[in-house]
Amino acid sequence: MYAGFDSKKQHQPEPGLDAELEPKADVGEETYRGSGRLAGRKALITGAASGIGAATAIAFAREGADVAMSYLPEEEEDAQRIAGLVQDAGVAVLTLPGDLRDPGYCRDLVARAVDGLGGLDIVVNNGGKQIFNEDLTTLDDEQFDDTFKTNVYAMFWITKAALPHLKPGSTIINTTSIQAYQPSEILVDYASTKATINAFTKALAQQLAPKGIRVNAVAPGPIWTPLQVTDGQPQEKIESFGEQTPLGRAGQPAELAPAYVFLASAESSYVAGETLAVTGGSPTP
Repeated sequence: MYAGFDSKKQHQPEPGLDAELEPKADVGEETYRGSGRLAGRKALITGAASGIGAATAIAFAREGADVAMSYLPEEEEDAQRIAGLVQDAGVAVLTLPGDLRDPGYCRDLVARAVDGLGGLDIVVNNGGKQIFNEDLTTLDDEQFDDTFKTNVYAMFWITKAALPHLKPGSTIINTTSIQAYQPSEILVDYASTKATINAFTKALAQQLAPKGIRVNAVAPGPIWTPLQVTDGQPQEKIESFGEQTPLGRAGQPAELAPAYVFLASAESSYVAGETLAVTGGSPTP
């Protein structure tokens, strides 16, 4: 489907926009075809304006789920485009901008999603922060704290707030990374959060399985999103991004969405505590 593409050196300030990415990421807007696998479901997705979250929102909508989208206010341009595609699928959509580092926003996000959608049975903790750093002595407390708050604390706050609303048959899907298994020397803080997400997922899955709530994770490899050009990678690595994988290229967000659909749907009814790797062939334990 993808023979590779020419990623160019480019830089955007955080959080970055799909609208300004060159080449554009494929979020499945032209290709994803649904089959009713999530009909009547109600999903909350963080990091939903671009990249993997946007592709997941489109796929969920085309599978019949109503969608509440969480994203940073600076991503409004991307968010409105994705919200339009979700609405075009004939489902309800909520746009709920805010900062995942804020516990008040995270808790209110869940309440607003429940009120706006009339319930909640899928939670996708996907929003993330990644800034490369080549020397631990220059990794400041603020970046370390922001990365953990965005990637780990928000997952905790949102999941905790959502649990009273989740009934048997509900699912929680967290986004981890190949970095949890093959950490890069320039992503010490980011890789640490992703290893934490793995452990959180597996522990919580055991706690919630008796209640009929399944918890799983998806581990992407190198995926072409605005995260990479907002100092997620050094500029000199952008042009060869993903070439180290066995498939020899970066992945597209559209190639991740089916994994989230599978874990959200009844097709994965006997899957809990699993991390589904979508890494271009890079092995994980």
